[in-house]
Amino acid sequence: MRTFALAALYTALTLGANAGAAQDLAALSELRAGDMRKLNVYSEPGRSSDTPFLTADGSEMTLAAYEGQFVVLNFWATWCAPCRVEMPHLSALQEAVGSDDIQVVTVATGRNAPAAMAMFFDEIGVDNLPLHRDPRQALARDMGVLGLPVTVILNREGQEIARLQGEADWADENALAVVNALVE
Repeated sequence: MRTFALAALYTALTLGANAGAAQDLAALSELRAGDMRKLNVYSEPGRSSDTPFLTADGSEMTLAAYEGQFVVLNFWATWCAPCRVEMPHLSALQEAVGSDDIQVVTVATGRNAPAAMAMFFDEIGVDNLPLHRDPRQALARDMGVLGLPVTVILNREGQEIARLQGEADWADENALAVVNALVE
């Protein structure tokens, strides 16, 4: 009982010290329904990665290229069945919210041949997402990606603010509400 009381006191003090952030998280928690219940939103932004990955033309880039924008970063692979289901939802999210302020960015991690990646997108009708790749899984490893798909949300400073493990419908009203609330 004493442990519970101490935990409650600690939580109250933490929430009091971060009242604005706590209110934002509380409001966000109310929006998390459907697949978005799996979204882990952090109370403090975490580090991202400066590990390079490859663009569709084979040149190197880092996530720093997206600083100043919110990023919905999805790790996927051509062999991943849940990724095939999820990718059209991410495409719809890009269609709905993509702008100078927010981008949906996809990175195929592991052995994914560029031709196979392009065929994957063609087969599922996706033409508005980047075909970035992380062939040695260096970016995925540095960001703690342990399975696929994984979607990470980065703030304008490139810091991780939320993560969802597994497939989700990023095009439904719950996802749109959560993404819009995170980027406001």
